[in-house]
Amino acid sequence: MSVLDQMEDSFEPSQDEKTMALLSHVLTFVAGFLAPLIIYLIKKDESAFVRAHAAESLNFQISLTIYCIAAVILIIVVVGIFLLIGLGLAAFVLVILATIKASEGKDFKYPFTIRFVE
Repeated sequence: MSVLDQMEDSFEPSQDEKTMALLSHVLTFVAGFLAPLIIYLIKKDESAFVRAHAAESLNFQISLTIYCIAAVILIIVVVGIFLLIGLGLAAFVLVILATIKASEGKDFKYPFTIRFVE
């Protein structure tokens, strides 16, 4: 059960919280896992909404890195090339979807993500 599921249904994050949450997703295009890590470390005690989105984004970026390393190794048997292309496309689409959900003040869970940070 996520942090957002445990909150009241009437909870509406502020515009600043929504902005920080969406930045934790969209800035991964520029800074990779560093953006959600920094946002998580700075805002984790101030906002449960931002914390949940930053942790989810950070977990996804770490998982994606692991999957990309495995795909690079599999390039030896050609399958890795297709995996890298698929991972890139999936990451792009999922980050956009997560950004939209964050801007709407809703929860988002990336599929196939290993939960390292809660």
